[in-house]
Amino acid sequence: MAAGEEWTPKPHGWLLLQVQKGNGYWLQSQSSIELEAGTMLLVADSTQGRVRASQLGEISLCSFHVVPTRLTGLITSGEQDFFRQAPSRHEYDFQLFPSGHPVAVNMAEAIQIPAGLASRLSLLMVFIEAFGRELKPSPPRQESADAKERLRIFLKDNPPDTLLEISFSDLAKTTHCTPRHLSRIFCELTGMSFRDKRAEIRLARARELLATSKSKVVEVALESGYKSLSLFNLMFTRRFGTSPGRWRQKNRIDNEMTGRRAGARQIAVV
Repeated sequence: MAAGEEWTPKPHGWLLLQVQKGNGYWLQSQSSIELEAGTMLLVADSTQGRVRASQLGEISLCSFHVVPTRLTGLITSGEQDFFRQAPSRHEYDFQLFPSGHPVAVNMAEAIQIPAGLASRLSLLMVFIEAFGRELKPSPPRQESADAKERLRIFLKDNPPDTLLEISFSDLAKTTHCTPRHLSRIFCELTGMSFRDKRAEIRLARARELLATSKSKVVEVALESGYKSLSLFNLMFTRRFGTSPGRWRQKNRIDNEMTGRRAGARQIAVV
C-alpha cells in the first residue's frame, strides 16, 4: 500500500493480518491503533475497521483467512460452537499482538514457509494459538454410567465425519449399550436415525465439494461415499429439490473462494 492509502478488509470468517514492513494504523470507529512491522491482528468478519498506511511511506501486509465452518472434518462440534460465539465476545472480536508477542513471532515464521499445505497448517496453528487456553485440550473425562451421556459426549468431542468411519455396532460398543438402546437414544439426541445422519453428513460433504471444487459430479459422488452416481443424484435431489449440477450452477461461490478448502485459505500479500 502506498503512503496514506487505506484498505478495508472484508474477511469471510476470521482474518489474520500482519505488517511485514512499514508503519500504519488500524482505524476502527473512533479509535486509532498504530501498527509497526511485525504487529499481528486477528479480526472477526463482523468487526468493522480499515488499515491506513503512514504518510511517511508504504506498508506491506500479509493476510490469511480461516473459515471454521469449512473445517467440519477437523474440529469438533463444541469447537464450532466456540467459533460461532467468539465474535460476540469483546476479547475475541478483535485482537492485537505486538511484534514481540509469541503468536506474532510464530506468524512471521509461518509466512516464510513456501506456499503450500505446510504453510497453511502452520498459519492455522497460529490462528488456534491466538485464542490461548480456550482451545487447549480438555482433561480426560470420567466414564459416564449413562449410555445417553456417553453418546452425547462422543458426538460433541468428535467431528461429524467420524460417524462415516464407524459402524453402528462399533458405536454401540463404544457407548457400552445394546444396538436397540443406541438406536433410541441416537434419535433422541440427533433427531434422526444413525442411517439418516450418515446420509445427511455425506450430502453436506457433497454440497461442500460442489461449491468449492471443480470436480466432476461423479467424482463428488465417489468422494462423498456414494458408489453409484444415480443413487447420489436421487438422494441429493430428494434432499435439496434439485440435481447436483443445477445446485452447483445456482450456488457457485466467487472465484476468490474456489479452491480454498478446509478453512485455511491462500496467503495474499497486499
